[in-house]
Amino acid sequence: MKCPYCGYKEDKVVDSRESREGDAIRRRRECLKCGKRFTTYEQIEYALPMIIKKDKRREVFDKKKILNGLIKACEKRPVSMEKLEEIANDIEKQLYSRMEKEVSSDVIGEMVIERLAKTDEVAYVRFASVYRQFKDINAFTHELKKFLNEKEK
Repeated sequence: MKCPYCGYKEDKVVDSRESREGDAIRRRRECLKCGKRFTTYEQIEYALPMIIKKDKRREVFDKKKILNGLIKACEKRPVSMEKLEEIANDIEKQLYSRMEKEVSSDVIGEMVIERLAKTDEVAYVRFASVYRQFKDINAFTHELKKFLNEKEK
């Protein structure tokens, strides 16, 4: 590990402990040359699935895209940033647990819609209208009726 202060490549670990979430190890290190301390985090690196877009292009999974879509859908709504990050993290973890090398963007869109429906109805409608690309008001009305029926159950 390279010291961020002097660049020396040798240090000693002073303290190690699990992060609050339990998904990383926090290590306090001390540079053997300058004596300054710094913190590093060690965590599991997961293999990211490729996302198959609607036009059949493939891109690497990017959680930021999910978070940006959630932020747009929840604009001016009483949904905390913490909740949006929780949703994005949950979707990311679910994708990793599937252990698939490729995932359709439709699968991810449905995961987002499912969580937004439970979080905020207006955000759900906003996201669904963009994601499902309704052709007319009848398609939009049909989606709303379906949502209301599910909600009643």
